[in-house]
Amino acid sequence: MNMRSKTNVETRQETQGFTLIEMMIVMSVILILAAMSVPRMMIAISDISLRYSAMDFIGLVQSARIQAVRKNTFYTVQLGTLPSGDAAYYVDLPKAGNYVNGDPMLPTSANLNVHLGPGSGAPNETAFLAGRNFVVDNTGSPPSFSARGLPCIATPASCPMVPGQGFVVFISKAAVFGNVPWVAVVINPSGHTQLWTSDTNGNWVQRD
Repeated sequence: MNMRSKTNVETRQETQGFTLIEMMIVMSVILILAAMSVPRMMIAISDISLRYSAMDFIGLVQSARIQAVRKNTFYTVQLGTLPSGDAAYYVDLPKAGNYVNGDPMLPTSANLNVHLGPGSGAPNETAFLAGRNFVVDNTGSPPSFSARGLPCIATPASCPMVPGQGFVVFISKAAVFGNVPWVAVVINPSGHTQLWTSDTNGNWVQRD
């Protein structure tokens, strides 16, 4: 074989690129990495989405409190139905007994579970409630605020306050991968709110 033929063979060998086996190995590695990372990504997205929902709920709670003080009356965050037929939490500003356009409201989805007080099934719920420095309402009453902006238990005509009592609202969201994520909205006796989240071991951490 002369020098020119040898050079042509070497050039063809250098420009052949990946073999089929090499491509299969690369694709296998990519698929394995994707299978490992996608569940973690989905869990992170679910946790973030739940936290945003909890922050929106806190915003609605604060709206009820501010309006109660401003209008010198009591207001309740209650579950109702929008004109579209969708479920939503709202504050009945005109006290019409149902949602009215203009009321502060928060639409809720079917995969979002909101539980008022004990019995939610949240991880380490009993220990978490026992760790609050106030009496947690256990009647399942929705968060309500008096004209002074303090938590109260609403009736159709009034909203009597129980000294040293507040609310805890547990919220969870269906998860595709991993454990069901949980958050807790804590409303202490002074009317201030806190956001708590539970990790995979059931440990609760305050977020604000």
